[in-house]
Amino acid sequence: MTLFRKGGRTSLSSSSAEHIQFPLSPSWETRTWVTSPRPDQGHAQCLTQDRHSSELQPWSWRAADFRPRKWFRLNGGDSDVSDTPGTSLKVVTENIIQSELEGPPGVIIIERLMNSIQNYLNGDRKGDLEKLTFLRSLSTLSRTLSYDETTESFIHEHISQILDAITMLIQQEPLHSLFSPVRQEVFIAITDLSYQDVNLLHGSEDRSDLFNVLIKSIITLPSIKTLNILQTVMPSGQYNTESLYRQTFQAFCEMLQCMVMQDPHLENLGRILEHMEPWLQSAKDHERERATVSMSQMLGCLSRHLNLQPPLQFQKLGNLVALMALLCGDPVEEVAQEAAEGTHYLLHITLRLKCITNDKRNRQSLKEAMKKCKEFLEICSIKQFYSNPFKIAQVFEVFLSPNELGQFIVTTLDGLKNLKHPCTQQSAGELLVTLVKSAETRFEKVSDIIGAICVRLPVISQPNARQQALSVVSLFISRPKYTDVVLNHLLFHPIPFDRHLSELWRTLDVDLPSTTWILWRLLRKLQKCHIVHQEKMDYVAVAATDALYEVFVGNKLQAATYRLFPQLLMALLIQVHHSIGLTMSDITIPNGVYTKQEVTSTSTPLSFAIQATKTLLLRTACWYEFDAMEKKKGWNLLEGENFHLEGVSLLAHALLEKHDILAHKVLYLLIPLLNRGNEKHRLTSAAFFVELFQSPLAKRLPSRYTITRLEEWLHHENQQFRVLSLKGIDNLLCHHQEKARPNIHLLAVNLFGDSIKKVKCKDKKDIEGQILESLIPLLLHLQDEDDAVAEESCRVLTICCQFLKWKLPREVYNKDPWHSNPSGIGVVCKFFEQKCRGKYNIMMQTMKYTQNHQVHLRRAAVLFTGLLAKYMDHSELRMKGTEWIEDVLRPLLHDSEPSVRIITSQALCRVQNAGVESEPRPVMCRLRNLFNYIHN
Repeated sequence: MTLFRKGGRTSLSSSSAEHIQFPLSPSWETRTWVTSPRPDQGHAQCLTQDRHSSELQPWSWRAADFRPRKWFRLNGGDSDVSDTPGTSLKVVTENIIQSELEGPPGVIIIERLMNSIQNYLNGDRKGDLEKLTFLRSLSTLSRTLSYDETTESFIHEHISQILDAITMLIQQEPLHSLFSPVRQEVFIAITDLSYQDVNLLHGSEDRSDLFNVLIKSIITLPSIKTLNILQTVMPSGQYNTESLYRQTFQAFCEMLQCMVMQDPHLENLGRILEHMEPWLQSAKDHERERATVSMSQMLGCLSRHLNLQPPLQFQKLGNLVALMALLCGDPVEEVAQEAAEGTHYLLHITLRLKCITNDKRNRQSLKEAMKKCKEFLEICSIKQFYSNPFKIAQVFEVFLSPNELGQFIVTTLDGLKNLKHPCTQQSAGELLVTLVKSAETRFEKVSDIIGAICVRLPVISQPNARQQALSVVSLFISRPKYTDVVLNHLLFHPIPFDRHLSELWRTLDVDLPSTTWILWRLLRKLQKCHIVHQEKMDYVAVAATDALYEVFVGNKLQAATYRLFPQLLMALLIQVHHSIGLTMSDITIPNGVYTKQEVTSTSTPLSFAIQATKTLLLRTACWYEFDAMEKKKGWNLLEGENFHLEGVSLLAHALLEKHDILAHKVLYLLIPLLNRGNEKHRLTSAAFFVELFQSPLAKRLPSRYTITRLEEWLHHENQQFRVLSLKGIDNLLCHHQEKARPNIHLLAVNLFGDSIKKVKCKDKKDIEGQILESLIPLLLHLQDEDDAVAEESCRVLTICCQFLKWKLPREVYNKDPWHSNPSGIGVVCKFFEQKCRGKYNIMMQTMKYTQNHQVHLRRAAVLFTGLLAKYMDHSELRMKGTEWIEDVLRPLLHDSEPSVRIITSQALCRVQNAGVESEPRPVMCRLRNLFNYIHN
């Protein structure tokens, strides 16, 4: 479909083209032609009618006939610019050349034309008369190139001057008005030269700039309505502005058509698209319409005269298809119609392209694709193209290569930036999702697509369009083939520097089977940063941590978060350890990483890691653990260089108390982690590990994972490992008495004693707490049924007290049972209560042993509990209450061992007495109660 200039000098037409007809939709085959526009018609409607009408003939397709002598059979005809100064020269030169064709070449006329051109190039005065004379002389002279060597030599000798002159000439034309046919004559001259293989618009940067200026000079003109108003306000008296505009625009369109027709390799098509693309996406309706009409005409001409020769140089098919598809959904109906017709032509061109370039091995797939395409064309009319743009994606997808698919996606994403037209954004979103779903496994440069989405997210305003762009990321990341590629590119846009990506991470919407895989791959990228020690933190560690935080907030991968909780928790705690004391300037950021947005001064790698850890606990319903960390200042401990391991232990203890199943999963995870990664990695893992020794499950672990490892840490050069070793031994002693193997317990006690001897002076303050925790277990094990354990416990207890600079009472070394020597054990109890007061809660620790399976230890613990109640501060005991102690002791009144029942009743009396304000009850009352308990 071509716009015809009324009485045009270089109208591209050919009777032979009428025999090369592709089927059009029936709804478009019949048209009504109007010779002149009505006053109430709009610009687009008038332009469309003028394109398909002529005062000379009804509309039919008349494409270019590029036979050489055809040009000389064109008569000058009548035009609205016949009175233009310089027209007489035009008529004279054309008539002379026509007459010369009947005989020898018109050498005299050719010389006159060259002189005219030379005079303009060297002259100073260059008004409209001189400009038009120069351009028409150049156009007329170009037609002699095919048979006159002098002309060829002249043109090539002065090509640089001619190029500069045309550039200067077009730059002098005002962009806000059209009062002269100079533009039209420029387009005609370039067309005539192009036909003779003299191309002024490509081959160098200057020529490319000229092409850009030419396009801008016609596309950016005001709308026809505005031009008419300007003519009314500033009448020129020479031209009809509307008619002049139509002829100028048609000359421009014919110039583009000539360029593509002269290029069997389609290289010019790519150049034209490169320059026209911004105008096809213009926010101004009339600019977008002009660009669309010119492209549609060019594609129509090309589809009817396609004469391709390898190698084909057109590398932007996906880009062009996407642009036309977006325009099919344009809010301006005329633009949508033109785009639909142009897309229809483009489909025919694509079929021919793929037939030529297709690999013989894929012949069958091409046949199937063509069959599908033909079926679609039979069903769908052009009208359906622009009413349902996503159908275009369905049809073209089978023909587009992986590279072209990527072009389609990136170009369509640009449509999402169209702030003025929400419907264009909607069309772009539908095209994106449709194409990705249809060809999800055929993409190659997925990273480029993801990068394009990241860059464009800040300017995509419509919520639905944003969601569709984000859904494309979800589609790609959910495919294992692309998961790592997508993650790598998303991490190149760290959220601290690109906050728009937080929405992307939060809205990831993938199928359930893919969620664990995606979260696992993201987790692995964080874990790899903890393997070796680096002077600066890798940006991936911060980016992955913040991405995990956003994923937790969005809660779209909830099932995977529960499944990977142990790995996620430990990775984040290790990241916290690595982040202590660092600022954003301590992060290694390679070239290519997006860092355009400023980061707040409060944002640090540590703050990102802490917030991710908190969110993980909340999203996995670990409310108790979160509250425990809040109440006990656990988060502050985690953030401290010297207290980080205490914070880790606090969290591990809270997890074990409330969610022992999760704690046990972490315990098994930690066994292989203890020897991996750098030192901070191993320290954090070890702190969590030794705290979980309090779990009953820990006693099932082979000794090589407990005792042996603790012994190794005891001799470690890092003092923190030595402290953790002592704490681990202490936990083993305190919490694994039930059914513990005597040899294991004996080894643990022996190791603990040896470790204390090796503590250096500077480390004594750090391990004092662990020693205080071990005193009661060692003291109670003096009554162990295994003599070796009792003897070793006595030895280590002495070492501990010497370390604390305490002198033990001699009653400690009495090997008689405690219940047979209550006065002696009373002295011991009073000694330890006074020494530990305000330092450690020995009552709580003693009561844990009241449930021990050994009768000896259970009885000793009950006795010691009663004596502690007697000697401890009664005001403090009354303030805390004694109910919790009584609740623990009462079940022991029914113990299978009679001596335990008797001692329990005595202990209860002591506890009750300590908890009341009144005077002690009479002795007879206490004895009566004792006999009642024994009797029952």
